[in-house]
Amino acid sequence: MASPEPVKFLLVDDIPENLRALEALLKRDGLALYKARSGIEALELLLEHDFALALLDVQMPDMDGFELAEMMRGTGRTRRVPIIFVTAAATDEGRRFKGYEAGAVDFIYKPIDPLILKSKADVFFSIARQHEQLALQKNALATAAAELKGALDRLQAHTDNSPLAIVEFDPDMRLLGWSKGAERMFGWTAPEMIGHPLAELGWMPDSCIADLVTLFSASMADTSHQRGHDTVRCRARDGSMLDCEWYSSVLRRPDGTPVSLSVQILDITDRRRAEETQLLLIGELNHRVKNTLASVQAIATQTLRHTRNPDQFSDTFSGRIQALARAHGMLSDRTWQGADLMDLVHDQLRLGAVDPARLHASGPRVQLLPQPALRLALILHELATNALKYGAFSRPTGRVVLEWSVEGEQLQLRWQESGGPPVQAPLKRGFGSTLIDSSMKSDGGTSSVSFRSDGVVWDLAMKLDGPATPSAERTARAPATGGAVPSRGAQALDGCRILVVEDEALVALELIAVLEDAGATVCGPARTVEEALAMIEGENFHAALLDGNLHGKPVDALAAALTRRGIRFAFVSGYGRESLPAAFGHAPVIGKPFTPHQLVEIAGELARREENVVAFPAAASPR
Repeated sequence: MASPEPVKFLLVDDIPENLRALEALLKRDGLALYKARSGIEALELLLEHDFALALLDVQMPDMDGFELAEMMRGTGRTRRVPIIFVTAAATDEGRRFKGYEAGAVDFIYKPIDPLILKSKADVFFSIARQHEQLALQKNALATAAAELKGALDRLQAHTDNSPLAIVEFDPDMRLLGWSKGAERMFGWTAPEMIGHPLAELGWMPDSCIADLVTLFSASMADTSHQRGHDTVRCRARDGSMLDCEWYSSVLRRPDGTPVSLSVQILDITDRRRAEETQLLLIGELNHRVKNTLASVQAIATQTLRHTRNPDQFSDTFSGRIQALARAHGMLSDRTWQGADLMDLVHDQLRLGAVDPARLHASGPRVQLLPQPALRLALILHELATNALKYGAFSRPTGRVVLEWSVEGEQLQLRWQESGGPPVQAPLKRGFGSTLIDSSMKSDGGTSSVSFRSDGVVWDLAMKLDGPATPSAERTARAPATGGAVPSRGAQALDGCRILVVEDEALVALELIAVLEDAGATVCGPARTVEEALAMIEGENFHAALLDGNLHGKPVDALAAALTRRGIRFAFVSGYGRESLPAAFGHAPVIGKPFTPHQLVEIAGELARREENVVAFPAAASPR
């Protein structure tokens, strides 16, 4: 701790010997003595220093002690300096009165008694030290008060800005505190809540209050209890109910008696809803995955039962899986809220080789729920496939009109073919007809087919959960699909060398089989990023098919390496475009599952920049 500043006394006398005598008598540790031989010198010192005592000689030339005292009393800085007059004059009541009037606190007469002088000086020395201690304590208190105020301001700011509601109860469960967070969370202001018992606030259901009061009273009575956690359902001012977590702390006096109960309240309503939604989504996902697998199993079984050879099974089964996958993709893009009927028609007809001028689709805007949308997707696929194989789309002159309308809560669809080959009713019912009929019945609808001389007509009816969205009739033609599907013997990729990058063994086998059947030479498959980079740098090929990720790793580096070499590529992925490397948005995407037609068509576009494929040196290895 630093040593205190010395106490300062002022000695004023025109005779140097008197000053030396006073200095000798008063000298002590912690005392600084300043000497002046005139009133002018004394005033200069008084302007520079704070003195605890001034000893003034009464009789001095130019300015006597009384005059100096009068001037000291007229200045704010020196007004409160104690003055003791030192005089050799005999006792005179008039002079004594004059001295006290000038501000003296005492008189000392010459010859000076050392004991009296030291005794009087000690009093003012002690008073000065006490003043110093009081000043230090005052400063310390002011500092502590400022720090306390800062801490309280920070606490209040945290309380006001906290997402928690902070409330306080007395031992009788009467509300003592209600924070800004509580006002924001529940809607009531502090004046409306403070001072009222919990049971009178209307803040929570009556069924909760008794249990809560009992619990908190027990917490206050238990001296070992410090804090607790409870889940409480509270009412907001607007009448809504909030799920809240209450974190309570008992504040006690030193003797252990409770002062209050402080409660921090966290609104967990959104968290509870999110947890419930998560459980619902997990259950729904489980249900849909199993339903999808069951649908795939049924499609495989029924397709196998109605086909005569493996090639026919592969094409038919692949087409039906594609129809299901595209419908799933559309519903996923809309977070499984449903699908627009016109969008569903366009999406399904992209799978077939339909001339856009030969199909006319029209009807009001209709929003379908997920399950009816999936079933209608398969129905549209079956109708289009049959039209391509046996009906209107199998001849250049054929056309199809697809129209729908809404009557009440019933959706009516008509698929009408014309200009195709002569129509004859089949001798036995096929899987497509069975699928259409059973799908309609599962939605409480009906289906009927007419084999007219000018073409097949299907009339379908299904129940809607709600009316169609009011809008003008939507009319559109089928989207262009890029021409006829190449057969496996078409050798559409003859002379092309294509790199396959795919980590899933079965998918890689399918890619290689389709490409080789179309006449391509396949490099790969590369199953890791490192393996693919080595092949990109060390081998020659015309194009590449790149998986969306390899064992969970991104493929940005592979796309960049292919771009540097000027090799065109396509992503083969179950992800949508938004989940693939954004820097390579120009690359086409082949969605999984894919059809041989899609794969061969896009691979051919990538590989054949010119009419003839560039020949690479024979030294390059194909696999």
